[in-house]
Amino acid sequence: MNLHDLKPASGSRKKRTRAGRGISAGRGKTAGRGMNGQNSRSGGGKGPYFEGGQLPLFRRLPTLRGFTNINRVDYQPLNVGLLAQDFEAGDEITPEVLIEGGYIRKNGGPVVILGDGDMTIALTVKAHRFSKSARSKIEAAGGTVEILPLS
Repeated sequence: MNLHDLKPASGSRKKRTRAGRGISAGRGKTAGRGMNGQNSRSGGGKGPYFEGGQLPLFRRLPTLRGFTNINRVDYQPLNVGLLAQDFEAGDEITPEVLIEGGYIRKNGGPVVILGDGDMTIALTVKAHRFSKSARSKIEAAGGTVEILPLS
């Protein structure tokens, strides 16, 4: 058997019906479009927006105002209380360490450290942004903060 010998099983491929090709084809004359009217014509029929003359749903809904800021940066938040629970004193915490530990998503964007919770151990924390309270808690516990550039 060669590639040129392959063909589909008999009956598995049905031949396409060619409408409007004579009376013997079974779809001649009006070609399955009925008699006269808008829908029998080429390009006929009403669009998806048309609701029989009723005011379309799209026009009944209130319009949205405002705009979408294309420069918006979505940060992945993480609280200092969680860092204090799960890491040892002197650890260096980077986004890669947080991804491995399952604290943040891999491609979720830059990381922001927020100040909820208590910080009792000295850690070196590297993130893209820190809230004022998070920075003060980390530094008060003897740790250091390093701001990573947004890339």
